[in-house]
Parts: sequence; C-alpha cells; structure tokens
Amino acid sequence: MKLRNFLENLAFLAIAIPARKLPRATALGLGRRLGRLARFFQSQRAATARLNLQAALPDLAPGERDEIVRNMFGHLGMGFIELVRLDLFEGQEDLERYFSIEGLENLRAVQEMGRGGILLTGHVGFWEAGAFFLPQLGVETSFVAKPLRNPLINGYIERMRTAKGCHLINSRKGARRIMKALQQKHLVGLLIDQHTSPREAVRVPFFNRPAYTTPVIAQLAMKLGAPILPSFVYRTEDNRYRVLFEPMVLLDKGDMSPEQVIRNTALLSELIEQGVRRELSQWFWLHRRWREPRTGRSTGSDRDQVSDPRNAGSGGNNGPT
Repeated sequence: MKLRNFLENLAFLAIAIPARKLPRATALGLGRRLGRLARFFQSQRAATARLNLQAALPDLAPGERDEIVRNMFGHLGMGFIELVRLDLFEGQEDLERYFSIEGLENLRAVQEMGRGGILLTGHVGFWEAGAFFLPQLGVETSFVAKPLRNPLINGYIERMRTAKGCHLINSRKGARRIMKALQQKHLVGLLIDQHTSPREAVRVPFFNRPAYTTPVIAQLAMKLGAPILPSFVYRTEDNRYRVLFEPMVLLDKGDMSPEQVIRNTALLSELIEQGVRRELSQWFWLHRRWREPRTGRSTGSDRDQVSDPRNAGSGGNNGPT
C-alpha cells in the first residue's frame, strides 16, 4: 500500500507541479483538455453520467446529453488544476479580478445573527473556491471534508484548503465538531449531494428520483437554530467565478419529529437541485447518486428513522472533494 501511495503521489505531482508553474489560462486550458481526454479512459463513468442525465432529464436529446458529459469532464479537469493552484490566489486584488459576488447581503445577514451558520452547497461549479474568498470577506469558515485515501495527496490538498485561513473538519469525526464550530460562530460548509449509507440516510427526491441523503444538516439546523445559507460558485466562460449567496433558510426548532426532519431534508435537497440546474455541465453526474435499496435488508430510511446528530458524521458527504 505504501508503494501504491508513493506512485499515485508521483503521478499527482507530475501534473500539479507544472500546473502551478504555467500561466493560469494555460494551466486551465490544459486541465480542460486532460479532463475531456479522461472520459475515453473512464468509459464506465461516462456511461453512468449519461444514464444519470437520461433518468434525471428525460427530455434532453442524446446529443445534448453527450455535450453535457463532454463539458462536465472538461470542467472536472479544470477543477483539479484550480485546486492544486488554490493557494496562489492573493488578497483583494484577486478577489475583484476573478470573482463576482451576488447576494452578499444574504451572507452579511447570517453573520449579523451571531449564531454561526451552515453553508449549504453541492459538488457544482468550483466549490473549493470558498477556501479563498470567504476568509477574504472576513468570514470564519470551516469546511467538512472526507480525507482522501492516499495520505500523501491528502496532505497536499489539505494545505491548499487551509492556506488562506479556512479550517477543516474531518467528516468521519461526527457532528460534535460541526456543532462546536457553529458555537464558535463559524460558517460551516457542508455538501449533501452525494450518496449516503442507507443506515444513516433518509430518502428524499433529487431530480424527481428518491436518493439516500444525510439528514444531519437539517437536524443540526433545527436543534441549534442555525441559519442555512445556500451558496454556489459557478465557473464562467472567461475563467472567472460567479458566487451566488441565496437568502438564508431558517428551520423551525419546535418539531424534531422524523417526519419533519425528512421534509426539511427534502427542502435542502431541492435547493441543491436548483443550483445544479443553473449549470448542468458543472455538476458531478458521474457519481452514483441514485441507488436502489438492497432487497432483504431493512434500512434506517426504510423505517423512516433518522440518525442521532450527536453520533452521526456527514454521511456520504465528500466535503470539498
């Protein structure tokens, strides 16, 4: 395993180091080409993406689906290059040069409440960019992320994510650390658009299909009265970023029943879906988001039970990765 980690890290650095030396536009162009090329070597994942699109958006013509998949792979390749260069963003000048921010008043409204808050987003656009622009906007921020299997690559990625002052919360450490960060008035970034183990999930609609989704975000927001701030970072055609902060969501603390948690989780899932629909080619369509229950086995979601937020992690959340 150590040899495999070493070899994987060599391959990773063989792309990361040149990408950091090249001019930004050249590096991103290289990432797009590498991403589009990768779909030919990842034929099974490309097929999964096409099937997901066909099921989620049946009115799309086959040619439109193919174009979205092609652009998605290019987008992912660019995202990799952006991630390994994340610490190269500097100060107010780069914030103004590369980022246009809409709904800043919504972010400030959450800050003014003085309770901390939950930054709700998904694997759409360049979600990692918050590690730069949120500290630059004066926001104490923690992101929940699942460590990568290769500790060498994981160490590099963690340095990128924390270089500008963000904090990381290991998704495997459970909700207690999230609660602590909220009590410290941090904005805590959480992604809920990936599959969660059925034992820790509820099934709610996502693109009109039931999907196992972590209920922990809804539970925490209800328990602590924490505001939820939906936010998305979209890449634009000129290689800049459109940051969108939507109006905050406040969930009722009075009813902590499993049924209400499911309804609130469905509401949050719908907000993510709306974010994905704005830029279809910038979402992670190759992920197996929709999975059927295994026959002969009962799950927490099948019994309409919701996991205890004191014990649960962030389920299938891969955080910023």
